[in-house]
Amino acid sequence: MQRLAMDLRVLSRELSLYLEHQVQVGFFGSGVGLSLILGFSVAYACYYLSSIAKKPQLVTGGESFSRFLQDHCPVVTETYYPTVWCWESRGQTLLRPFITSKPPVQYRNELIKTADGGQILLDWFDNDNSKSYMDASTRPTILLLPGLTGTSKESYILHMIHLSEELGYRCVVFNNRGMAGENLLTPRTYCCANTEDLETVIHHVHSLYPSAPFLAAGVSMGGMLLLNYLGKIGPKTPLKAAATFSVGWNIFACSESLEKPLNWLLFNYYLTTCLQSSVNKHRHMFVKLIDMDHVMKAKSIREFDKRFTSVMFGYQTNDDYYTDASPYHRLKSVGIPVLCLNSVDDVFSPSHAIPIETAKQNPNVALVLTSYGGHIGFLEGIWPRQSTYMNRVFKQFVQAMIEHGHELSNM
Repeated sequence: MQRLAMDLRVLSRELSLYLEHQVQVGFFGSGVGLSLILGFSVAYACYYLSSIAKKPQLVTGGESFSRFLQDHCPVVTETYYPTVWCWESRGQTLLRPFITSKPPVQYRNELIKTADGGQILLDWFDNDNSKSYMDASTRPTILLLPGLTGTSKESYILHMIHLSEELGYRCVVFNNRGMAGENLLTPRTYCCANTEDLETVIHHVHSLYPSAPFLAAGVSMGGMLLLNYLGKIGPKTPLKAAATFSVGWNIFACSESLEKPLNWLLFNYYLTTCLQSSVNKHRHMFVKLIDMDHVMKAKSIREFDKRFTSVMFGYQTNDDYYTDASPYHRLKSVGIPVLCLNSVDDVFSPSHAIPIETAKQNPNVALVLTSYGGHIGFLEGIWPRQSTYMNRVFKQFVQAMIEHGHELSNM
């Protein structure tokens, strides 16, 4: 790569000299203008190829998992080429929802009851037209968990379903309580530390299709919830494997990063208002338990959690909640193959908080760390409407685990 960068620099200099002295184009009376444009283009290409486009770092706790991924999920070892005009973290994060398409998906809705009298809305994509798995009882099932205020309508969820449809799989989206238009029946929402609702959903889905391969994928907070569940339950889960994308490993570090002035302006304040809106819709359920006026004055996610989330779930302090909710300390107890994709420039999940050493101690864990990609960004191509690096990792990994997962036990 260094040799390539040097060659590009030489080419840039030679092109500039040639155009300046040999080409007459009428721009500033000579070829200087065109020379500068081409010279800058070559210089930018040099910088992009030498400093931006890089292979991800693959960290695994065992040689078997590493070989398996290299054989059946090669995307995790290939160079990731971020969109050339938008590779910076904040740009990738902000633009992804507006640039990427939203494939049409027709859901079948199901409401299931919880032990405390509440209800959870599941959105099913049954894929009954699957030609690869015509028998519904054995059709692979992928459980999808959206992010903090996300639902089954998020573009990244829709793309995962579209990719699963191509493979012939069935998908079901776990919408957190009160987020997808259903009524709250009890004064309780959700948090990434409490895994009771996820356990209920996993048990329910598995009971419907006990003979079908069962995997899960979680994005951002959904991935944090999934990792906390896997860390608590160990190998006893009916899930065969799992994948997470852009998770926040240490909520203290996440909060500190998001509270920096620019990040607060671009992300933190907006997400706080989204959280306030989501609970204000069910305000009548909480007024006897929580000071909702105080909640609605929160200016950051940390303040919202201190005034609402930690109180709702019975933590003595918000620090207690953040400690319990951070999945890094449960990674060592994960008992099934898990692939975790993070970008080291993600302002939601700072690189120094990624548990690399812990991952090396668990043969079931693989971290895939890209240099760029932002938070749930991973844009690639000139105009990334359809494909992202995250989508390709998701597709190859679930296909690898369903079709070749048995090889892991033989390695």
